Amino acid sequence: MEKAPRLTPLAAALPSTVPFVGPETQERASGRVFTARLGANESVFGPSPRAIEAMARAAAEAWMYGDPESHDLKQALAAHHGVDPAHVVVGEGIDGLLGYLVRLLVAPGDAVVTSDGAYPTFNFHVAGFGGVLHKVPYRDDAEDPEALVAKAAETGAKLVYLANPDNPTGSVHPAARIEAMVAALPEGTLLVLDEAYIDTAPPGTAPAIDPEDPRVIRFRTFSKAHGLAGARVGYALCARPLAQDFNKVRNHFGMSRISQAGALAAVRDQAWLAHVVAQVAAAREELGRIAARHGMTALPSGTNFVTMDAGRDGTFARALVGALAEAGIFVRMPFVAPQDRCIRVSAGRPEDMAAFEAALPGALATAAARVAGG
Repeated sequence: MEKAPRLTPLAAALPSTVPFVGPETQERASGRVFTARLGANESVFGPSPRAIEAMARAAAEAWMYGDPESHDLKQALAAHHGVDPAHVVVGEGIDGLLGYLVRLLVAPGDAVVTSDGAYPTFNFHVAGFGGVLHKVPYRDDAEDPEALVAKAAETGAKLVYLANPDNPTGSVHPAARIEAMVAALPEGTLLVLDEAYIDTAPPGTAPAIDPEDPRVIRFRTFSKAHGLAGARVGYALCARPLAQDFNKVRNHFGMSRISQAGALAAVRDQAWLAHVVAQVAAAREELGRIAARHGMTALPSGTNFVTMDAGRDGTFARALVGALAEAGIFVRMPFVAPQDRCIRVSAGRPEDMAAFEAALPGALATAAARVAGG
C-alpha cells in the first residue's frame, strides 16, 4: 500500500480550512445566485474604464509572462507616493505579500502580535510558518494601538499587525495616533500597517512615515477602491533593505501581464478613484439610514463597508447572515465576540442597497425565530 505524502509536523498539525467561505461556494450549495453581493468588500462600482481597456489589450499578450520586476507599475506607484521605486514591492494582493513577509521574518516559535478578531488571513500565514500569535482585545470596537505595543514589548514580538482603517469594524485611527504607535515600538519590532482601505478613509488618516523607516511596512491594494479584487494586485512601501529582501522569497512570475496593465492604468486614473470614493461615501450614508430604520446601529466607518450592530449576540448575528443569504443577499460578520454581534455590509449601488433593505425585515424575523427556537 502506497503511503501518503509526508507532511512536515507543522503542516500536519494545521487545520485544513479557509478563513472565508466564498460567495461562489455558497451559491453552488444553494443552487441560487446572490441578488446582491455585499459581503467581500469588493467594489461593485467596478474598475476604471481605462483599466478595463488596458487589460483587454494585455489579454492578447497573455502568452508572455508578466514583467518579473513590475517595473512600470513600480515606477508609477513611486511617483504617486513620492518615494523611490526601490521602496516599492509589488505582489499578488496584500495576502500574498503578507505571506512573503512572514516567511522572511517569522521562524517557528517567534512571537507575533495582532488583535483578537482582526484580519484572519494574516494569522494563517503566521501559523503556517510556526509563529506564535499573541492577541489583544479590541477597545470600543477598534484596534488598540497602545495595547498592541505593550503586548509586543511583553512578548518580544517580531511583528505587530494593525489595519487602519480596520476590517471588520471599519474604525479609523488618526494619523497622529499611528505615528505615536511607531515611536513607541520596541526595538526590533516591525509594524505591519495594513492600509487596504486607506483610499476611502477621511483626510488625516494616513500617517507621515519616512519610507526608509525600518520600523514600518505599509500595505496597499488595488482590490478595494480601485475595483480590481479579481486581478490580485497589492503593494508594500518600506525601507530599501526590506524591499530587496522580498526578492529572496517572492514568486518572481506571480504577477500576470493583464493584472499589471490594469493596475498601471488604475493608478493613472485618479479621477475614477475620486468618483468611486464619492459613491462609497454615499452608500455608507445610505447603509447607516437602513440600519437605523430597522433597529440596528451603524458603527462609524472609513472603509467601503458598514458594520452594523444587530443589538444582540453572535448567535443572532450568524442567524441573520444565514437568513439574508437565503434571501439572496451576501453579507458577512466579524468572527470574534463582542464584535460578532454585528453584520458587515459592503457599499453597493442603489439597487444593491434596495435589495438589502427589502430582504432585511424578513431576515431579522427569521433570525429571531431561529434563535428563539434553539
